[in-house]
Amino acid sequence: MIQFIKYRKIYFGFSGALIITSIIALLVFGLKPGIDFTGGSILEIEYAEERISNEEVLEKLEEFDLGNIYIQQTGEKGIIIRMKDIDEEMHQQVLSVLTQETVFDEETGALNINMGLAEEIRFESIGPVIGQELKDKTKIVVVVALLSMIIYIALAFRRVQRPLRSWQYGIASVLALFHDILIPLGIFAILGKFYGIEISIPVITALLAVLGYSINNTVVVFDRIRENLLTRGETFQETVDISLNQTLARQINTSLTTLFVAGAIFFLGGETLKYFALALILGICAGTYSSIFLAGPILVTWLKWRHKD
Repeated sequence: MIQFIKYRKIYFGFSGALIITSIIALLVFGLKPGIDFTGGSILEIEYAEERISNEEVLEKLEEFDLGNIYIQQTGEKGIIIRMKDIDEEMHQQVLSVLTQETVFDEETGALNINMGLAEEIRFESIGPVIGQELKDKTKIVVVVALLSMIIYIALAFRRVQRPLRSWQYGIASVLALFHDILIPLGIFAILGKFYGIEISIPVITALLAVLGYSINNTVVVFDRIRENLLTRGETFQETVDISLNQTLARQINTSLTTLFVAGAIFFLGGETLKYFALALILGICAGTYSSIFLAGPILVTWLKWRHKD
């Protein structure tokens, strides 16, 4: 049997170093907001024949300073491009690149410009998709969700009042959640500073998904601890170690299957979904680590501190 609790100080030290680094990165660098937060320009065009791929669009636009570009395919032949706010001159240059094609005529040896590859459907400047009011409401919803998790876990573990109160399991799970979100945010702050990677709605969506994924993993471990406390006679530390060993294979298998899919999206899903997948990968790795190496050890450490008082 693996003795997880024995080395809990190492786990806490490692996680503490990551959390401190993440907080420093967030305070010094901050997160780089995408056009979902800052606003920008949106261009929709429809091709007359075959629609070009997202990679081709990015290749055509790489000569322009358009910030992070988000491409969404629409209908059979259309695409919608979201970019930073641009003026009319830049708009015409972008439109020209996307709707014209230079063709080499082998007979004459001349370069001919093929006009009318695509038709502009709309071009407009847009405000932030996520306004200040929505940001404020999101913060309230997150706080309410965290409190609801604590209440739910406290109710679910109400039969287990020794050696720890049921609400303490909820607090431990929320501490693990902070770990699982802070680390990906810190990494995105560093990536934003040095590689210009922005925080967008897909990234936020991935982080919210990580919250649910992480709490599910932690509750699985706590549920096994509860069952063993009610049916076995070992000490609390031994019970936590046994429970972690019993759930270890399930945790690893679940995480690996999810990581395989997220990895496939990251490498094969195109630029639009790349950082959504990256946020999932970072969050799942942090969540798996915390559910195995932090959540249970936090309970044991809390109990030991209480006995010292």
